[in-house]
Amino acid sequence: MISYLCKKCNIVVSKSECDICGSRTSLVSKLYWCEHCNVPTYHEICPKCGNKGFYFTTDARPVFPEERLLVEAVLGEPMKYRYSSVWNSNGTYYVDGKKIKFSIEKLTSEDPNKIRKIIDEYKSDNSYDFFNENIKIFIEANKIRYNDIASEAMNYIIKAAEGYDSTSMFVSFSGGKDSTVTSHLVRTSLSNPSIIHIFGDTTLELPDTIEYINRFKQENRKTPMLTSKNDQQDFFELCKEFGPPSRMLRWCCTIFKTGFISKRIDSTFKNKKAIRTFYGIRRNESKSRSNYNREGDSPKISKQKVTSPIIDWLDYDIWLYILSTGIDFNDAYRLGYSRVGCWCCPNNSRWSQFLLSVYYPDLNGKFTKIIYDFAVKMGKTDPMEYVTNGGWKARSGGAGIDRSKNVAIEFKPCATDESSFNYELKKSITEQLYEFFKPFGILNFDMGNKRLGEVFVLDFKTNEPLLKLQGRLGSNNLRITILKRPIAKRTKTVEIELKFKSQITKYQLCTGCHACETACKYGAITLEKIPNTVSDYIYRIDSSKCVRCTECITHYQGGCYMRRVLLPRGKDYKGK
Repeated sequence: MISYLCKKCNIVVSKSECDICGSRTSLVSKLYWCEHCNVPTYHEICPKCGNKGFYFTTDARPVFPEERLLVEAVLGEPMKYRYSSVWNSNGTYYVDGKKIKFSIEKLTSEDPNKIRKIIDEYKSDNSYDFFNENIKIFIEANKIRYNDIASEAMNYIIKAAEGYDSTSMFVSFSGGKDSTVTSHLVRTSLSNPSIIHIFGDTTLELPDTIEYINRFKQENRKTPMLTSKNDQQDFFELCKEFGPPSRMLRWCCTIFKTGFISKRIDSTFKNKKAIRTFYGIRRNESKSRSNYNREGDSPKISKQKVTSPIIDWLDYDIWLYILSTGIDFNDAYRLGYSRVGCWCCPNNSRWSQFLLSVYYPDLNGKFTKIIYDFAVKMGKTDPMEYVTNGGWKARSGGAGIDRSKNVAIEFKPCATDESSFNYELKKSITEQLYEFFKPFGILNFDMGNKRLGEVFVLDFKTNEPLLKLQGRLGSNNLRITILKRPIAKRTKTVEIELKFKSQITKYQLCTGCHACETACKYGAITLEKIPNTVSDYIYRIDSSKCVRCTECITHYQGGCYMRRVLLPRGKDYKGK
């Protein structure tokens, strides 16, 4: 049973927004277990057999034979539940509607090689026969719910697509179960297999995900599958430079995902005035996503409308749809993954880490070595504990990392001119420095004294001098003088000086994270990797596209995304 409670009006409504006050409602879910049919159902009275069930849980997913065998191997009882209906609810396993003892916390003491050996021994006997018959009953017992959610989502998609042709819409496709369902709903409801799909290949996808993407392409040849990918940088090499990503510092998302997907969207729909995107986001996936709207404007691309047809679906609904329609899906779910994404994500659960060690020992070993070496470099007293207990996931700063030395900016106000500032840079002055001052105005290299390394920045509307930069190429001393205000929409000296620091920070820290490219809505910023380097880039701003909105200066605190990653933190750190 699914219901929505509006706490403000204290009434139960039929959807996630209250019909009376418009406020977001709280989803209330109850699943029941029919002992006669041996399956869960949304109804206390089983729609298939008419028997009364008992309360089961709030959400659940089916456990496929591969995962069931893994659980049995951990318990030391292979094939014990071969003829049972096995489900998982929020990490708890149920057999025939009854909870079993299984501790995920103790998995770190399990030998993955031993588990893998048991799985290989029984794999050939691990039939799908009972599972398939049980799922047929599950589908029959839940067909009312399936019809309700499928028809509602399809009608919503049809309405959302009004005014858009097939070349102005796309499905954001990750290879996970939610985007798989969204893709099928969109193509089915619109009776159009040619809707564009965009897959963001982070280069850190599970092998099963890549295999599934390839199968999808083969089985859906009329569906364009475009890929965005950062093939310029290597995750493992960057881990050595920045340290492994953590829950607070997921630099990998920025470098390998966000920017490149945005660029793919921009290039694909550059001639479109409006585009409609279908996402597989659901509110019950996380606390942060619980506040998402079903439809809204993209925060990054002004002409993009984002739509989430299955935003109120539970895991139970997703699997009900997949199993009822018989559509193909990522085989990682058969192994026991409840969510698929980057296999090394710091947000992955202990269960996901355990699965990686069992099924992908080479990947697990490679990343374990990266973290271990980092722990040794940082002087951890017990590097292996840092690895196994997830200490690396809680890392919150760049202390001990060589590049973090470039975070600090030393400057002295001029004793004779309060509008001038003297900076001692960590990185020698090159022609690249001036690119970072283009958002303030137009660069003029002819007005100044070349022997002193003077460059003027002119107001892009009036051509009046705004700033004077003075610093010889190859030196580390830079002097900036304010000649006219406002600068970057600011008139106060202290605020203007912070803008200077933001751009100097970018100059000293730029590692090609592509965050600035993403922040610029006008496509004025581009990055070009310097050959034979790990993370050295040429930063360019196209003056003909730059409108001097200064968003690239203010978008990230301190001016640069990587500043947050590399900023040294300690017990006395105050976040300044």
